[in-house]
Amino acid sequence: MPLVGSRSIKMVQAENSLGPRNPASRRSFVKGLGAAGAVLPALTTLPRWSLAQDISAAYANASIDWKQFAGQTITLAGAIHPWSNAITPLLPEFTRLTGITVDADFQLETTFMGALPIRLARGSSTPDVFMFTTYGQGISAGWLEPLGSYYSNRSLTDLAWYHEDDLLKTARHFPLWSDGERYAIPITSEAMTLFINKDALAARNLPVPQTFDELLATAKAVKTGEMSGIAMRAQASFNSCPPALGFVFSYGGAMVKDNKAAFASPEALAAVEMYGQLLSQAGPFGAGSYEWYHVLDDFLQGRTAMAIDSSNFATDISNPARSRVAKHAGYATFPHLPGRAPVPFMSHWQACINSKSRNKRAAFLFLLWATSKPTSLRTAAAGLATTRVSAWSSEGFKTAFGSEAAEAALTNLQDADVDRAKAILFHPKSNLILDAFMIGVNEVVNGAKSAKDAMTGAAEQANAAIRG
Repeated sequence: MPLVGSRSIKMVQAENSLGPRNPASRRSFVKGLGAAGAVLPALTTLPRWSLAQDISAAYANASIDWKQFAGQTITLAGAIHPWSNAITPLLPEFTRLTGITVDADFQLETTFMGALPIRLARGSSTPDVFMFTTYGQGISAGWLEPLGSYYSNRSLTDLAWYHEDDLLKTARHFPLWSDGERYAIPITSEAMTLFINKDALAARNLPVPQTFDELLATAKAVKTGEMSGIAMRAQASFNSCPPALGFVFSYGGAMVKDNKAAFASPEALAAVEMYGQLLSQAGPFGAGSYEWYHVLDDFLQGRTAMAIDSSNFATDISNPARSRVAKHAGYATFPHLPGRAPVPFMSHWQACINSKSRNKRAAFLFLLWATSKPTSLRTAAAGLATTRVSAWSSEGFKTAFGSEAAEAALTNLQDADVDRAKAILFHPKSNLILDAFMIGVNEVVNGAKSAKDAMTGAAEQANAAIRG
């Protein structure tokens, strides 16, 4: 399942979400990083990689023979995405460092996600490395190479240099399978965020909504003939599920429990009913057909007063060349029920090694390089929301992403429930379960069925898929 969504080839992701409208202070930003579960190095001691010799020295400090696989070629596949946009310009440097050639093939997300399982199921030895989301399916089918032995191989990995303690807590926990093995390395971080057109709310003297009831009231109050009150995904497809999952989690529900679909529970029904009310009463025309790119475009063009989607929308929203609302856009934490903490959906895009690859060690060396501190600092300077504390706290990232946006994203990452997200994302039938779920959500948004009827039928469909 695409975690939170990619961008078009010209779009660059970045994470975002915050209630306060004032720029984040250094103290509050550092506090957010600490709450995300990682130790923050002193900002004044962070190295700068502006000079070529500094970059070379950063990798030379590792107790790794970078040239041990010189002459090999690995294939890298993925979606056109901020990570691919950020890493592609650095691939020649990886080749100079290691002697390994990287043949990259990045496609539109739908094309890539449709073709990759077919290639892996056929036992293809390529791609060697690929972006991946349907973790449970890949592990159950034997497509993904276990990585534990590579991490413990001293000829491949210098753990002291790699600094796993620099990873965000969610990134350390996310790739762990039930047996403790790792089959992937996280490459990005994101969480569901509430985006606000400050001018639209100010025109009605309305504050940023905090609860779901306030969100509904505000969305209805600001809706006009030219502007919807709120935009969110509602297409009848698993790719549209992330915002709705945050609603279910925040209402106290779950997607899967005891290997059965759990979204016909009272909590989930209340969550989906609210989701349907928001879009049917205050959403855009044709809300049932909306995917992430419709949501983003509406917000960028000032056609919606609020939106809930990936924190990675921030760089597009704050870019005056693309956004009409860049100067008056705000970022808010995910809504919540009174007396209950918000639980936004979060995720990490991950990269895996093909279990049939003929170049597994060279592929692992690439992933180690791509997710290392020095490389992450450079991709973060391009606005990529990486998995590393040092990158999030760097001046380059805060300039490209924005301090307020970064603090907001960290707040939502902190509030998220990694285990609840993994329970559905890592299920072997995740796509089928989420397809059924979003068909039900779509029926509620379109007014075709009540939440009870739609989600009861959706759960039955999902359980049939689980049983096989």
